[in-house]
Amino acid sequence: MNECKIISDPVFGFIKIPRGLLLDIVKHPLMQRLTRIKQLGLASVVYPGAQHTRFQHSLGAFHLMSEAILSLQQKGIFIFDSEAEAIQAAILMHDIGHGPFSHVLENTLIKGISHEEISLMLMDKINHDMNGALTLAIKIFKNEYPKRFLHQLISSQLDMDRMDYLRRDSFFTGVTEGVIGSARIIKMLNVVDDALVVDAKGIYSIENYLTSRRLMYWQVYLHKTTVGYEKILVNVLLRAKALIRQGEQLFAPPALAYFLENEVDAAFFKSHTEALDHYIQLDDNDVWSTIKEWTKSKDKILSLLASDFINRQLFKVEIHDEPISTQAIDDCKQTLSKALGIAIDDTKYLMGIDTIQKDMYDVNDDHISILSKDGTLKDIAEASELLNVELLSKKIRKYYFCYHRI
Repeated sequence: MNECKIISDPVFGFIKIPRGLLLDIVKHPLMQRLTRIKQLGLASVVYPGAQHTRFQHSLGAFHLMSEAILSLQQKGIFIFDSEAEAIQAAILMHDIGHGPFSHVLENTLIKGISHEEISLMLMDKINHDMNGALTLAIKIFKNEYPKRFLHQLISSQLDMDRMDYLRRDSFFTGVTEGVIGSARIIKMLNVVDDALVVDAKGIYSIENYLTSRRLMYWQVYLHKTTVGYEKILVNVLLRAKALIRQGEQLFAPPALAYFLENEVDAAFFKSHTEALDHYIQLDDNDVWSTIKEWTKSKDKILSLLASDFINRQLFKVEIHDEPISTQAIDDCKQTLSKALGIAIDDTKYLMGIDTIQKDMYDVNDDHISILSKDGTLKDIAEASELLNVELLSKKIRKYYFCYHRI
């Protein structure tokens, strides 16, 4: 009997998952739920190929983690087998707390609790099912283990999560600017004073990696069409919540209905055990089928938003360098109110204002250290000849103004 399961992956080829604890995690229902949640949410509205799932991403990150462990061990960095298995388990489960269209729903149906916190709750659940076999993995995930560099492989500027999603997302969207040399970066990783560093030979790969990340954010993750489409999703859910609060009966599967009917914040989520059970039941399909049903709603605004969402009638999106003026917002409200025959107050569901800020690299936050031949360490911002530090750490802020097309 062979000791590992082989999965064919379009990005990395064959991924080997050892039988035992790691394969048990992959087969677990909470992990399988990720096969029903898309990695890029609504980005497929711009990039039709972006249909890959969080499950595929988790397997890819696991594969890169296996490569990183091997590479570090070959450099004489001591990692016990138990530690290796624990960080492989942790990276497999790092995204397990994501909900459908995660970042959208994190602020709409659930407030004040992040998917990382939910991931930990679900890890505890799996750990319970596996009689405590994941205790070390959870400890490393929470950065409570003495070897800090192990946690950095899961969560840092150079973690396997980012390495996979940049490669995978650029592959499935066809945005070639996002392609990074993950294999070379992994080969160049080293450990000094219990921290991940990069050998000097890897500096160009890191420069490319930081630039690619920036391009992927503005070209894919924060693409104006995707942002506008997400706004429709947020607004359709907010409208449904408002109608339910007024006593309207709306179709929704029990798991989604629970979050529409209740004001769920961190305290509520943690004090109501059924909240997590309902959350586990939620996936992309619940949201799509519910909104499809809402296109027939008697409520004009709900049916309009639901139809816009299902039929890809996108909000018009304007991007400004300055905050949107109250005059522009008022004018837009007047136009929508007149054209659609709805109250001024209700026009808020047909528009959205957002400030989006992204910096490429924050020296103070979590820096990348380059290890020179003589053993000295320099921050990438200092060591790089290509990258301009000011440009690198410049915060880019854009103001998005979206509204229903008349």
